[in-house]
Amino acid sequence: MSPATAPPERSEPSAEPATTVGSLVTALEATYPLPWAEDWDRVGLVLGERGAEVTAVHLAVDPTLAVAREAIAAGAQLLVTHHPLLLRGASHLPADDGKGAVVTALLRAGTALWCGHTNVDRSTHGTVGAWVRSLDLQQVRALVPSGAGEEAAHGSSVLGLGVVGELPEHTTVGDLAARVAALVPATARGILHTGDPDRPVRTVAVCPGAGDSFTGAAASAEADVYITSDLRHHPVLEHLESAADAERVPALIDVPHGASEALWLPLAEQLLGEIAPGLKVTVSALPVDPWAARIG
Repeated sequence: MSPATAPPERSEPSAEPATTVGSLVTALEATYPLPWAEDWDRVGLVLGERGAEVTAVHLAVDPTLAVAREAIAAGAQLLVTHHPLLLRGASHLPADDGKGAVVTALLRAGTALWCGHTNVDRSTHGTVGAWVRSLDLQQVRALVPSGAGEEAAHGSSVLGLGVVGELPEHTTVGDLAARVAALVPATARGILHTGDPDRPVRTVAVCPGAGDSFTGAAASAEADVYITSDLRHHPVLEHLESAADAERVPALIDVPHGASEALWLPLAEQLLGEIAPGLKVTVSALPVDPWAARIG
């Protein structure tokens, strides 16, 4: 057979492009843009090589040493957490220091670390979006507007720092607190609420994480109850005493900080599954709250 009539050489099928730290970080930051974070925040890729291949990702609220070891044991090449490893600068990270031990363990194992925080909090696919879904809130609007409506990838858009919405049906403070307790990971302290447990509730304000600076915004939004974390003694008393009639200020439901943000992890798991369908994604089974026990 002459060269002119020879069949063309068969080319080998091209391999699927590898999923890398860089490709996953790009997708995460397209969904939760870094400019959405507060100026003081420290979000993004903390450790790792962007070109490293990833077959498994581990998700957690905090990048603690126990979580880092859990991620390594799970075979993850990327650890994704909600809270940053360092919010302040560090000049020394020896391996006998807690933060230094995290860095040492992850680098030795070849496990990268990406942290999202307030950029995730604002998103419809982030912590605030997880609460909207979990409570099935309707007519949702921002508690504290901050670029509301700005859109990103994978259907993510800015809701704001906290949200206000209507429950599908009326309930009470006590019943809503019980529902919240069933939604979030169990903690030693549990869920706290102020006032009469039989107080009617329809309009709910929520700010995952520390939100005692927004009690005034919740009152201005005419919420019946405000769900948040890290509520301190004096701000709570000032809020409750801001009107002679207790019904004129929202009741408060206090959720342990990490537990309030753990609702995001299933959304992150779903997102990563859509980005890279063959990826193994695991979610931390470790406690999200630092308190181990409650006496009395």
